[in-house]
Amino acid sequence: MTPPTVIIVHPKERRAKCTVAKLRGDPRFAFFKSPRRPADLSNYVRLGLDGPLLSESDAASGLLVLDGTWRWVEGMTRFVADVPVRSLPPIATAYPRVSKTFDDPVQGLATVEAVYAALTILGRDVGGLLDGYPWGAEFLALNRDVLERSAVSS
Repeated sequence: MTPPTVIIVHPKERRAKCTVAKLRGDPRFAFFKSPRRPADLSNYVRLGLDGPLLSESDAASGLLVLDGTWRWVEGMTRFVADVPVRSLPPIATAYPRVSKTFDDPVQGLATVEAVYAALTILGRDVGGLLDGYPWGAEFLALNRDVLERSAVSS
């Protein structure tokens, strides 16, 4: 059985803007408020920007995702530095970002988009993940080809 996807949320993340808040209570996910984390992340990979691409070889691993602004996520990584980083292939965000103080990375996604893409690549159930996400249909339309090519055969 695949371990739950762990989402560590920055304490300043506003629930109103949090794209994964609706996933709380879903047994596929375990939420923690940073700096808390599960004691054992030995069979996990962490989504990030500077690692090898997430691939079929990671399919048996748990997935760790940090949730917060890009500025905050940088500081959160020290609490999970022991978890190997994996990156996503080029995927376009549909989230209308408008930071006035910090430039988001070009490959930056809304957390729910990153979780959806990663779980698709790993061949896991993504049913309902984009329900209620206002830009879900646009995200899928923008990335249909890359998600279909990247998905692990179940």
